[in-house]
Amino acid sequence: MYKTIVVHVDDSAGMEARLRAAANLANLHGAHLVGSAATGTSWSSYALLVGSMAVTPIEEFDAMCVEARTSLRHFAEAARRLGVESVEERLTEDEHRRALLLQSRYADLVVTSQDTGARTGAYERVRGLPQYVAMHGARPVLVVPQAYGGKPMGEHVVVGWDGSLPAVRAIQAALPLLVRAASVRLALVNVDDESGLHGEEPGADMALYLARHGVPVEVVLEKTNAAPGQALADIAQAGHAGLIVAGAFGHSRYRELVLGGVTRYLVERSPLPVLLAH
Repeated sequence: MYKTIVVHVDDSAGMEARLRAAANLANLHGAHLVGSAATGTSWSSYALLVGSMAVTPIEEFDAMCVEARTSLRHFAEAARRLGVESVEERLTEDEHRRALLLQSRYADLVVTSQDTGARTGAYERVRGLPQYVAMHGARPVLVVPQAYGGKPMGEHVVVGWDGSLPAVRAIQAALPLLVRAASVRLALVNVDDESGLHGEEPGADMALYLARHGVPVEVVLEKTNAAPGQALADIAQAGHAGLIVAGAFGHSRYRELVLGGVTRYLVERSPLPVLLAH
């Protein structure tokens, strides 16, 4: 079960959907919900940056702290309105990626928005937040699209399976949801391209592993010319799924960033929440 969930807090457009998803999971698992906000820089770094300018650094930095605390207060009020009983606010004087990575050490799950490059407060434009936390942290990341309206995530789930270690870790991280699901589709896209990872009967061994945990699993073999990330999203939407589970950067990160890949597609364009682990 997820007993501690950390959600990235700011005043960007994706905050409402992100909180709604985190609150749904917190209520389902009886979890403690932690809001993690950041100033965007440390005091020492900010003072060094603007010390030679015609401003008073402490006043400017205090304004950044006030903005972050205001976002945290709004988060806590909204979380309680959504029924979350155990809520905590944490402010870190640091860059957003490092701050969230620090808080993730003490949680079971981290919740962020999709990587759109949207402004987070008045001081910084954050890019690559979910990828960074998934790659460098020890916890899974739930990536929530801005259009998420509160649909239950755990009833019908699509799991992307390519035989990679990140996919194994994502499945393990998602087990608290998978064992509660009404249906789980283990999706293998273009298995001939990765035949060495799947054995004689692609998907059979992982399906058996999941079945032994009580997961109602079905193997889906998809042959398509679409990109794997798009194929997973299409399978999920066709099956009215509320969640996609996938490994983050199963191939080299350079290949995914340059040529595109499953991770890049899902963190930027998935129409429904995605649980990632690396």
